[in-house]
Amino acid sequence: MISISHKAKQFLIVVIKLLIVGGAFYFIYDQLANNDQLDWEKFIVLFKKNQSVAGISFILLLSVLNRFFEILKWQNLVSFLHKISLSESTKQVLAALTAGLFTPNGVGEYAGKALFFEKSQTKKIVFLNLLCNGIQMILSIIFGAIGLWILGYKFWAFILLLSSFGFLLLAISLKKITIKGYSIKKLIDKINKIPKLIHQKNILLAVCRYLIFSHQYYFLFVAFDVHLPYFTMMAGITSVYFLASALPTFQFLDFAVKGSIAVYFFGNLGVNEWIVVFISTLMWFLNVVIPVIIGSYYVMNYKVLTPALRTGEASETR
Repeated sequence: MISISHKAKQFLIVVIKLLIVGGAFYFIYDQLANNDQLDWEKFIVLFKKNQSVAGISFILLLSVLNRFFEILKWQNLVSFLHKISLSESTKQVLAALTAGLFTPNGVGEYAGKALFFEKSQTKKIVFLNLLCNGIQMILSIIFGAIGLWILGYKFWAFILLLSSFGFLLLAISLKKITIKGYSIKKLIDKINKIPKLIHQKNILLAVCRYLIFSHQYYFLFVAFDVHLPYFTMMAGITSVYFLASALPTFQFLDFAVKGSIAVYFFGNLGVNEWIVVFISTLMWFLNVVIPVIIGSYYVMNYKVLTPALRTGEASETR
């Protein structure tokens, strides 16, 4: 085995940090500066027409609450292993978000969070992160099916629910089958080991977060003078989030994927394409770009766990 000196290891860590942060800022700039679908002149005219300190503050507050509830979710789930502070949960969530910017469907977040814990807990952290993201996916399916039904896509809503229910039944019937040491039964057993109170809190926080970012989307449409019926608007939004979450993509392309899907749904409802694209871009900027910028600070200040930190952490582990 090739051994790496302490100085070389520290240098490698610094290089990785710079690559992550530098890459994040490059992709953000590239998407905002070179997107031909963004008509900044129209945006500035409409912004000046409808600008309001209270309105802007409200939209920004929703972005803070969106990420805050995600931080609370992670703090709640990690409490199964040991308690962490709100500030520590914030650091882990935002740094992991930055690290996962270049990976399909934010897979890098799993590794990002695991780096804050000792190696022996890596599988547990990955599993907890799976629960953290999994509940949001389930909510996207439920609300997405309802949205598709309201918009008149009843056949696809039925197929969606039927396939989800069928997959659940298949998983239950095959729960005893083991593949390379893994099985549905073992997964269920792991889930059941976590106290019900933690699961209940995870679901509640996930629902709150979903309602926050979906309504942020809604209020941005209202701010851009789009006045469709409330349930029609929300149905379009939930449909967009479901289809976007079902497609493999990268965080830095998130707004492009959601934007293209949103253009289809809201275009059929008579909303101008450029408005849909701008709102999707703003949602991406408020809920991904700003947290990534903050997360970059935590990435640059990340320190590899020392034996002393591991010992201290282990003493808190249940």
